[in-house]
Amino acid sequence: MSLYRTLETNTAGIQLVGIDIKQIRNRNVSLSEAYCSFANNELFISNMHLAERDGERFVVSKNKTQRKLLLNRRELNKWMKRVTEKGVSIIPLTLFINENGLVKLEIALTKGKREYDKRHSIKEKDIRRE
Repeated sequence: MSLYRTLETNTAGIQLVGIDIKQIRNRNVSLSEAYCSFANNELFISNMHLAERDGERFVVSKNKTQRKLLLNRRELNKWMKRVTEKGVSIIPLTLFINENGLVKLEIALTKGKREYDKRHSIKEKDIRRE
């Protein structure tokens, strides 16, 4: 059951530092607590957890630092206007490596469901299960 309704999705590049790409290729990344927010007219992802590598002498980047998302200025402005509406937020859905070897993040513009919408979703889920 999802607690939000997806309004729009987009694929963004992500600015990585140090050994981040190795961690992502080894699938040592978690988006469970991650969220996206605007700062200085730029979009950042926060709380994306990258596991520490075994045997690394130096830690190049911290595990839960903010990472900049790369989108066109037009798309950023459009989403910035939409986020100012009540109940609308941006959440990361999936992190993947495209055919060119670049790390991409699928993000969604979402709006939280109301209580009766949540009950309706639970009811549909139970019907499908039976």
